[in-house]
Amino acid sequence: MMSSNKGKEIIEGSSRSVTAVVGVENPPRLSRYESQKRRDWITFGQYLRNRRPPVAISQCNANHVLDFLGYLDQFGKTKVHLQGCMFFGQPEPPGPCACSLRQAWGSLDALIGRLRAAYEENGGSPETNPFANGAIRIYLREVRDSQAKARGIPYKKKKKKKNPLKGNEDNSSFPTQQT
Repeated sequence: MMSSNKGKEIIEGSSRSVTAVVGVENPPRLSRYESQKRRDWITFGQYLRNRRPPVAISQCNANHVLDFLGYLDQFGKTKVHLQGCMFFGQPEPPGPCACSLRQAWGSLDALIGRLRAAYEENGGSPETNPFANGAIRIYLREVRDSQAKARGIPYKKKKKKKNPLKGNEDNSSFPTQQT
């Protein structure tokens, strides 16, 4: 009979008493970005631990990051034609070829952004962040350019939209009040 009494107290009580009886609160749901960042950080950590010899995150450098990006290429889904391929430079090749699948530049760029943030959120210093190293930026630029050439589509940086209120010092687009 005691258990039925206890159940009534939980139902009739506030949500605080439910938490106190159960003892577990639901953690807040992570956003899609935060979940992906956490998964990426765990994956990178596993990659470092599986190296021979294993590498601690604190000992990680840009070369480890570049090796990780190369390792990820085997799981890529983007066909990147080599210069000798007859489909090199064609945006929509008419047939199959033997060129390898690689990670798309945009995926690598987003991954590095998430890992760069995760490194600092997990106690790493911005000054020693291997994901912010110049060698990583150069690698990403080379991947972007080579993939653009292989598809025959030049990469164009998106231009930022100008704020109509900024740079318009005379405010001539606004009606003026005459006195």
